[in-house]
Amino acid sequence: MRQFRRNPFMPKLVVAFPLMLILVLPWIATMDVRDINVGVVDHDRSDVSQKMVSRIDASEYLLLEDVYADYASALNVLEDGKIDVILEIPDGFGESMVGKPEKLALWSNGVNAMKGSLGSQYVMQTVMQCLKEMRQERGLEMPDGVIETTNLYNPTMDYKFYMIPALLVMLLVMVGGFLPALNLVTEKEFGTIEQINVTPVNRFVFTLSKLIPFWVICFMDLGICMLLAKLVYGLSIAGAAWTLFLAAMLFIIVMSSIGVILANLSETMQQTMFLMLFIVLVFILLSGLMTPVESMPSWAQKLSVCLPPTHMVAIVRAVYLKGASVSELWVNYTALGGFAVLFCFLAALTYRKRG
Repeated sequence: MRQFRRNPFMPKLVVAFPLMLILVLPWIATMDVRDINVGVVDHDRSDVSQKMVSRIDASEYLLLEDVYADYASALNVLEDGKIDVILEIPDGFGESMVGKPEKLALWSNGVNAMKGSLGSQYVMQTVMQCLKEMRQERGLEMPDGVIETTNLYNPTMDYKFYMIPALLVMLLVMVGGFLPALNLVTEKEFGTIEQINVTPVNRFVFTLSKLIPFWVICFMDLGICMLLAKLVYGLSIAGAAWTLFLAAMLFIIVMSSIGVILANLSETMQQTMFLMLFIVLVFILLSGLMTPVESMPSWAQKLSVCLPPTHMVAIVRAVYLKGASVSELWVNYTALGGFAVLFCFLAALTYRKRG
């Protein structure tokens, strides 16, 4: 509490950081693809094709660029980058609705692989939903071969629900690791650590005095973020809250120990910041925080197992979205506990009190 009163920045951090993290970043750090430009080649010119075009035009994710008379005209526009997906409706498609519908053709722009791939899926889902409704109006069932997809744990496939648990991990990385490291190295730059070194205060008590305030901030910010996620996005934790806080406690110890190690090895704040930014960058890229670990090369997947954030990200997403328990995630909890012991030992080893 003394440190809170002495440093006016810390109380502001408790409030400002979770607000920024939950209210701003989920809208920026998103892979939701919107404003997909669609061109339709309508050879049919029937009421059915017109309804499909209208449904595409009404979609919040799709933008109907134009309806073209032939495929060559639409392809020229796609090559110019003005449309991302071409939907081609064959002649006689409306009449085939009585039996088995003719096949539709989808062409996507592979230059932007993400937008082209997701865009074609969005168009396909929109069209299939429209066809299903039209056939039901005529008392017909959809023919075999039509796939209905059910998204478990995140039915709306809202990317913010995927990102918010990861942002909670980033909160713990920054507050639990970055700030303690800067706080400790500041003592070196100001020369006050030399005064501490000649006092009876042992290194264990001194280190804890520098870490405990940030541990308190981590838990306070974590609680604020969870509350904001529920109030703003309607995202409630599916599992028991104590399982998440248990993992957070282990992870905070890991990150603060890493911060202490970096501060012990650095002489200036600039050195600490460069080292910490490098570590944070590696954590973001290899922990599955932004991109799935399964999509990485095999060597990167093996390396990610050796990183503490990989296990924390897995725990937070499983507890938050699936309601997983400690017994189901015991491997990840054990790994975090092992990392905590290892890095605490290294932090004590690298700190040398000089009398």
